[in-house]
Amino acid sequence: MKHNYLIENADFAVVQLTIEKILKENNFLDATINYYDMQEVTLDKALEDLDTYGLLTNKKVIVITNFLEVELTDTINLERLVKYVKSEVFENILIIVTNKFVVKDNKYLKELKKNLVAINTELDPVSYIKDELKGYKLEIGVINMINEACLGDFTKIQSECSKLKTYKYMDKAINKSDVLDLVVKKMGDPTDLTFSFVRALALKDKREALTLYQNILDYNVEPLSLIGLLASQFRIMYQVMVLERKNTRTSDIAKILNAKEYRITKTKELTKYYTEQEILNLIIKLSDIDLKIKTTNSDPNLLLQLFILNI
Repeated sequence: MKHNYLIENADFAVVQLTIEKILKENNFLDATINYYDMQEVTLDKALEDLDTYGLLTNKKVIVITNFLEVELTDTINLERLVKYVKSEVFENILIIVTNKFVVKDNKYLKELKKNLVAINTELDPVSYIKDELKGYKLEIGVINMINEACLGDFTKIQSECSKLKTYKYMDKAINKSDVLDLVVKKMGDPTDLTFSFVRALALKDKREALTLYQNILDYNVEPLSLIGLLASQFRIMYQVMVLERKNTRTSDIAKILNAKEYRITKTKELTKYYTEQEILNLIIKLSDIDLKIKTTNSDPNLLLQLFILNI
């Protein structure tokens, strides 16, 4: 089996966990690992390393990060890389890491992607938190609090769990007050807040929805922009529900909708609160509000607050 892999993910913690999994499955945990960041070095440096034998062991792992930062006009080295991944090299493991591998009509990138094993990096944040806090007694609700505070950012989850473990090292017990005291909530962008807002609407928690609405306004998001964000979220929910009925996997839904797997996973948590018709009705209501704002002197904030209160 050829040892050439592709990781499409920007989260440092997820990438490191995936690399560790690859090495474990291939019995390469004792191998030398060399990293080459294409934002700092040229591709030929990594290629030289791939062609060089190790001094102490035949096993070698080469990780090329920020791969698509490589100059695509460097056809000589891209051709060399394609020839390498097509060859039978069992002593090395090559791992290419990039946020998203887009071939851009480049024949070398097309060949490269065809000959790399794409690794599924989809992780469950709840399971990840449980594993990180293994050995600690957890108050009910702690895991969900950490997950909500970190918004699916595995690097932040790792950092916050480490902080909690250090703080409660003596008694090995973590409660919700510890999370409130230590874990810094990641506010995210308006889209993340909009997701929380939609969930509050789904739960008919009008007080929380009004609070989140104000938080979104604090980002200087105009009412018309907020309507667009809400409509976009409801449209994604509708599309996810349709694809779920066809038993489409989360990773495939993400590719079809050109969205992050985390957002699709979180969206699927909301679909159970609505029927498809209810979602369509909400999209229509938002369209009506949008029309009133554009064609009358109605107060946009009042219209949105009434929308919340009438859910």
